[in-house]
Amino acid sequence: MLREIIKNGDPSQQSLAWSTLMDSEQFRGERRGLMALSPMATISPGRKRRTVYDARNSYDLPGRLVRSEGDPRSKDPRVNEAYNGAGWAYDMFKKIYQRNSIDDLGMRIDSTIHYGTAYDNAFWNGKQMVYGDGDGTLFGPFTRALDVIGHELTHGVVQYEAGLNYRGQSGALNESICDVFGSLLKQYRKRQTAEEADWMIGADLFLPGVKAKGIRSMKAPGTAYDDPILGKDPQPGHMKNYVVTREDNGGVHLNSGIPNRAFYELAIRLNGYAWEKAGRIWYKALTEKLRPGSTFRDAVTTTVTAAGELYGLNSLEQKAVREAWAEVGL
Repeated sequence: MLREIIKNGDPSQQSLAWSTLMDSEQFRGERRGLMALSPMATISPGRKRRTVYDARNSYDLPGRLVRSEGDPRSKDPRVNEAYNGAGWAYDMFKKIYQRNSIDDLGMRIDSTIHYGTAYDNAFWNGKQMVYGDGDGTLFGPFTRALDVIGHELTHGVVQYEAGLNYRGQSGALNESICDVFGSLLKQYRKRQTAEEADWMIGADLFLPGVKAKGIRSMKAPGTAYDDPILGKDPQPGHMKNYVVTREDNGGVHLNSGIPNRAFYELAIRLNGYAWEKAGRIWYKALTEKLRPGSTFRDAVTTTVTAAGELYGLNSLEQKAVREAWAEVGL
């Protein structure tokens, strides 16, 4: 999407998109470098610990401390959105998956708001959350989108669990798993069933006038946006349309549409709340079975196995997993 803005936007939009793209690539590299150090933390008590910092439009992290756990609400809505989003993510992982914060060792969740100038992104840098305010013409503040918050925090969970390599199919699985739990967080907060959910990532990011429903659709990959500046959503939703490319680390943000749709198909088949059965199957695969170099075929095998272990061999749940992957050509 940023590459399309660089191609189609006005000079100001092009400059901001280029700056964001370069900065995001740098932090993804730092995140990969930190993955090897991840298991070295010590266990902390199973209680919520959040801090929010303000970069005051600089690129220095973490910035000035503006809110800690238990502090009253801030007058700045971005502070409260980052604080609340981290709390809701902590609660879902704790209550549904019995996970003790991002690293499962009680890690404090640090967030920095007002990062950079007109910065069109949010990211997990391997240690903390970082949020831009958006450019004010296409994107609004990234703290507004709870599913984006959940997506980026899940990059931390992946970092401490499967450690999926950020390239090719393993990188697309990384992105997809983050979309899965980002969407589940929004559904969990809204108490939506799989049928009621919009299955759209980033629906709250775009400003009026932008022809976009979100940045990705898990239900119908390739339909999230079609805008003169953003371009048309290029995600495939089936293996027959798998994108072979050197860009985007081998298409990690493109081909993630395939496992995304598989999860949606599973959630619809199982009915009810997707964070329950479908989410538990994906979480078990992530934390116990997937490995850094796992492929889409590995994801099929591990989720089918996880469903069998959780709900029984040839159970309705295990059959539903097989059917969901078959829908996307796997």
